[in-house]
Amino acid sequence: MALNATMHNFTVQLADVDRGVYEEVELRVARHPSESAEFMVTRLLAYCLEYEDGITFSDGGVSSTDEPAVLVRDLTGRLTAWIEIGAPDADRVHRGSKLADRVAVYTHRDPAKVLAQLTGKRIHRAEAIPVYSLDRAFVDEVVAVIDRRNTASVSVTERVLYLEINGAAFSTPIEEHRLV
Repeated sequence: MALNATMHNFTVQLADVDRGVYEEVELRVARHPSESAEFMVTRLLAYCLEYEDGITFSDGGVSSTDEPAVLVRDLTGRLTAWIEIGAPDADRVHRGSKLADRVAVYTHRDPAKVLAQLTGKRIHRAEAIPVYSLDRAFVDEVVAVIDRRNTASVSVTERVLYLEINGAAFSTPIEEHRLV
């Protein structure tokens, strides 16, 4: 018998000063049984950090082999951004780079290991792909306060992420790494 995804609801006040994005978003985030809470939190934060018109979580979620965890389509349906989470393999990043104008990776894992796994592999436009890392202790602390219904405030200024969720406040720098 297959296990069902657990639904988490988030009301997010987003203020990304670095990009001039100010929105309130209501998100229903399905956590697949095979998905870690850390992966889900990183996926949620990547969505917020990449927020723009046309952004969505992939239909297949973490089990999708054809789409990234987060993607952006323009009004014509063309894929414009491919956002991977965790430690994707080089083939997925390569495929995304060929299909979308922009690719990014967000990880809660050791960035040196993620980079080592991707560096030197055949990846289309590898030099243009950022790998953003979130401090693992930060992610673990956020996981500890996640409920089924959540209220959050996400602020970004000078590449520092400030998160208040369910009354608890956290912050972490968003470290950017490059494959090349």
